[in-house]
Amino acid sequence: RMAWRSPVLLPFLLVAVSGNTAPFFNMTFVYVPEDLELGQHAFQLTAIDIDGDPLTYSISGPEAFYFSVDAQTGNVTLRNSLDRELLARLTIIVKVFDQMNEAVSRKLTIIVEDRNDNAPVFQHLPYEASIPENMTLNSTIYTVFANDSDTGNASKVSYSIEEVIPDSTKNRWLFYILPNGNVVLNGSLDYAKNTFYQLKILAKDGGGILHNMLTFQQSSTYLSLTIRDLPNLDPRFLNEPYSGSVPENCALGTTVLTVTAVDRDTRVNDEIFYSITNASIPFAINATTGTITVSGPLDREQLPNEEVLLEVMAREKNLDIYGKVAQASTLVQVVVTDVNDNKPQFYHCSLPNCNFFTSAQNNFRGNIIEHSSSRLPVSNLSIVAHDPDKGINSNYELYLQGPNASAFTVSPAKIVGTGEVQLLVQDPSSVDYEISHVMVVQIIANDTGNPTDCCSTATVTIDLIDSNDHIPEFPQSTYNLKVMENSPAGTTISPNITAYDPDSGVLGQITYELLPESIRKIFTVNATTGAVLVQNGSLLDRETRSIYYANLQAKDGGNLVGTTVLEITVLDDNDMAPIITGSYFISVEEGQNVRTQIQAIDNDEPGNRNSQLGFKILPGPFSNNFTINATTGEMHSKEPLDREALEDERGQMVVTVEVYDHGMPQLSTSVNVTITVGDMNDNAPVFLNQSYEFSVFEDSPGSLVGEVEATDADRTEINSRISFLLQRGSGSSNFLIRSSHPQPGYYGGHLFVDPDTSLDYDTLQQKFFSLVVLAENTAADNMGDTTNVSVVVHILDINDEPPTILPASLQDVQVSENGTQQGLVHTVVASDPDTNHLLVFEELAVACFKGASSAGEVCWDWFMLAPNGSVLVNSSDIDYELCDSVVLTLRAEDLYTKKGNHYSQNETLRIVITDVNDNTPLFLPILETFVVVPEISPVDLQVATVKATDADSELRGTITFSIVSVVLVEDNGVSRPFENLFKVVTTPEQDSYVGSIQVASNLDGSLKGQYQVTVEARDGEAPAHTAQTVLNIFTVDQSYRVRLQFMTTVDEVQSNSENIKVALTTATKAGVYVVAIRSVEDTRASQGEAKSVMEAYFVYSNGTALDVNQLTVLIQSDPLVLAELVNLGLAVIGPGEVVKPTRETELIGIIAGLVAFLLIFILIMILVLVLTTRSPTVQSLTCHPSLARANPMLNLSLDPSHDLGFHEDSISVASMNSLDENAVNAPGDNNLKAKQDKEQLMDPTNEEVLVAALNLKEPTKPVYINNTFTTTDL
Repeated sequence: RMAWRSPVLLPFLLVAVSGNTAPFFNMTFVYVPEDLELGQHAFQLTAIDIDGDPLTYSISGPEAFYFSVDAQTGNVTLRNSLDRELLARLTIIVKVFDQMNEAVSRKLTIIVEDRNDNAPVFQHLPYEASIPENMTLNSTIYTVFANDSDTGNASKVSYSIEEVIPDSTKNRWLFYILPNGNVVLNGSLDYAKNTFYQLKILAKDGGGILHNMLTFQQSSTYLSLTIRDLPNLDPRFLNEPYSGSVPENCALGTTVLTVTAVDRDTRVNDEIFYSITNASIPFAINATTGTITVSGPLDREQLPNEEVLLEVMAREKNLDIYGKVAQASTLVQVVVTDVNDNKPQFYHCSLPNCNFFTSAQNNFRGNIIEHSSSRLPVSNLSIVAHDPDKGINSNYELYLQGPNASAFTVSPAKIVGTGEVQLLVQDPSSVDYEISHVMVVQIIANDTGNPTDCCSTATVTIDLIDSNDHIPEFPQSTYNLKVMENSPAGTTISPNITAYDPDSGVLGQITYELLPESIRKIFTVNATTGAVLVQNGSLLDRETRSIYYANLQAKDGGNLVGTTVLEITVLDDNDMAPIITGSYFISVEEGQNVRTQIQAIDNDEPGNRNSQLGFKILPGPFSNNFTINATTGEMHSKEPLDREALEDERGQMVVTVEVYDHGMPQLSTSVNVTITVGDMNDNAPVFLNQSYEFSVFEDSPGSLVGEVEATDADRTEINSRISFLLQRGSGSSNFLIRSSHPQPGYYGGHLFVDPDTSLDYDTLQQKFFSLVVLAENTAADNMGDTTNVSVVVHILDINDEPPTILPASLQDVQVSENGTQQGLVHTVVASDPDTNHLLVFEELAVACFKGASSAGEVCWDWFMLAPNGSVLVNSSDIDYELCDSVVLTLRAEDLYTKKGNHYSQNETLRIVITDVNDNTPLFLPILETFVVVPEISPVDLQVATVKATDADSELRGTITFSIVSVVLVEDNGVSRPFENLFKVVTTPEQDSYVGSIQVASNLDGSLKGQYQVTVEARDGEAPAHTAQTVLNIFTVDQSYRVRLQFMTTVDEVQSNSENIKVALTTATKAGVYVVAIRSVEDTRASQGEAKSVMEAYFVYSNGTALDVNQLTVLIQSDPLVLAELVNLGLAVIGPGEVVKPTRETELIGIIAGLVAFLLIFILIMILVLVLTTRSPTVQSLTCHPSLARANPMLNLSLDPSHDLGFHEDSISVASMNSLDENAVNAPGDNNLKAKQDKEQLMDPTNEEVLVAALNLKEPTKPVYINNTFTTTDL
């Protein structure tokens, strides 16, 4: 212990030696904010001098130049600006001098506190990237990084994309940026649509304090993205559809047509190879030029169809980005035209059931009756001649040769394509069975248009049939009849053709029959009259067969037959429409004329109007561009064709030609002639405007200046491609131009400020640049066709004035709670002196208040400040009880400001929330137990209190209390209702209302139990809200009244009443309620008898009261209190109700009292002896004169050597009912002292005495703790 004291005493010894103590500093470091303004207080130098000498301060050191110090006060102010990012910690030497000792110095560390005075700074500029157009979704394109040298939230940088150039709805969502600065692709890229993007990226810190205000710093930069064209598109054929024609039997290598395909990846422009995918076709294609040629023999008659469809595949040389072959296909229609290369052949069949794909026949056999009439056909002979060539190439002649050729003739003599052949008797006399049973002829079919292989021969063997001599005879050997084709059945061709038979009788009766039997399908004859009729008109088709020959047989009764020949000519009906041969797809380069021949035939009878053809062009979009010979069908264009005059993307002209005959009714057929006009690069680019004039702000590198547009009249993409470039000249190096292709035929040139160039408006002599933009045609066959246009770019000065919020728009706004107001509630207005401004509002902070106190964050989402200054209700949860005032901190920003401060000064807008009655009164918890002593509870006495609050304001929060019901619950559990027993008085307090429960009528002191009082609280505005609570008021009946007898007079007890109550409270820890103090009425008492009586109740705050026995035990348990009470004159403790004793009871009472008094006296003596040896205070108590008084009952002296039973160990207090109320209220003494001199209570029913005693119940503070009593059984 001495070792510890030595160092402590050493300074005092030194001071004692020196006589004066040097001052010293008790500070080692201080904090100074970096945004402190010059001249402001930085910190205070404080030194301690025990002697109280006047002190002088100074500072020194290299870093002291930032500060100035007042030598007398030690107040340090800022002399030079601080920057934490440059110097975060300073060290200076501080000195203090007390004029007595040497100056005391020490180092002082100054820590510079960070403030949000730095905006984020982008690193590693410029940001440029080239990305492929096939970049996948959610890929990271680029990573930007901005560093903020501040700390905390002010150093946390968040990123956002403010603008995408070119601007469009799709482009705004094409990219997004992550918190780590990764720019991510959010869609798909297409080089054909956009080749370049420019993203304006904003970096904003997390906000921090600057000049005592919440401030956010931000900066922006541009990310330039160039899209790389990749081979991701298949090639495309130009000038589709393709069609051409080639004659059959043409030479190998004959050119049919040329197809052309281009790579749609314009920047790749890969080499194209062509192939034909069809198998086993006589055509080939040049792999590089796309020219289709004949590669094998062409025989139109052997082809399934004269129109051959070729599938041509165009394949790029290199694989695309997916590792697949980039290819496209198209269909090419090639029409193989007919050449007369086939001779007619003979077939043994009947039309239309002939199969010409079988081998032709050369030998045929038939029969005929000798001497048959002229023109009668040979029977049982089915010969069909067929030439597979088409149109006029299928015309051929028939004639007979051989030894019997003169006896017969062939019909018909000419056939086009296919026809049935008949042999007719020409010389009946030569047909004689007796001369020859068999006759032979050769039918020659001669194709006059094919001299090299013209003819075919069919040998016909004819068997002759013998006949009788007496036959019926017809007047004419031949009848020439005519019938119209398509005539209905039953049509009469000839009314009667009769034969003559000289025989008479039955032998002369003639019946008629047509032969051969096959003719009966078409014609019939009346067997009796010989009338010739049509049997089936549907078989009468002149175009199939124009003449029918039949034998009309007349048979007599002896079966002798005579015949005549019927030559039935089928007359032509105009029932055949013209037939157009071939298809007409013509390809021609623009600038040339078109000529073609429309070929058609009509199968009606040659030489009449039914088969005479005419040609005309039907009205249509291109009918005026062509003319046609009405007789020959030769069509040609009126003038050379221009591809650019055609709106059709494929360059096609469709002309409809109608071929008609001259019959009645007139029949016609139409055909489409499709002319595909190939495009030639014969047009130079043309700008849409003669000149352009743009403007751009200074100091805006990479900004879009404007767009020039040009078009090329050529209709194909390969010939209309345009590329833009700037012609070198003054100022052209400050700009870039990029080409785009917004729609077919139109190209745009986006003019940008060079990202590496910063134009300064102030340093430019001329405030504009005159540029020349060239548009160049990039077609391979005409590279270099250019045109130019003048572009003037004006440089604009930037916006540099901050906006100002108008004070008139910042006046308080009132909004009612609970969402009763929605939408717009106020509009904040700002002004800006700049003419080219765009003002938006920004909410910086929200403060919530309830009264003058902060309400936390409860109102942060109640209101929203729109960019246009509109203040909108954003929530239906606005609650006046949580927050009655919302303060928005806001500012206005000029989006067009390029230099200087973008923002206005921060302003505040106060929104006052108005209240509505939406809260129910709320009772506050009751933490005390209410007790009423009916005997001393007059009317208007307060026996309990309730307290309630209502969160509403004004009249809505005004509370009025009322008593709903009063029920007494007795000790035996029986409940009894009462009326008008209690009343309640409402009193307002701060933030609450108090209901004082008062006695309304006299209470019955004999009732035991507790009153349950239901109290209702009602607010003051409709619709009113109510709440109820139930109070328990314990009643203390007269059985707990205690009678205390004193040896002193009433006046002495009255004057010592406070000390008596304090002593009783100390012993019992209960509240002492005095009913009355009066003199003893029994005059028989001697001088030593009790002179006064105090009647009282001893009640705990939990409603428990003490009876006489319990009170006696507690007082005996505390010897000090017992001595004090005896000193104050206490003699006897008894029940409150005094009964007049009999002589016997009086004698017994005297004896008992004497014994008790002796015991008490012995106890006191022992106590006095003990305390005399231990404490002087106790010794003084034992000498109090009151202890020497004689016992009033026995008139004996008190022997201090006897134990009177008041020692604390004489009785066990553990057997008592435990009480859990440890804290009791000491009774107040104000009312008692005020009335002590004027009150002498003689009657316990005196009202003033009762009120005075009741006032003693008012609690002041809990001052006594009873550790013995821990629980209460109520």
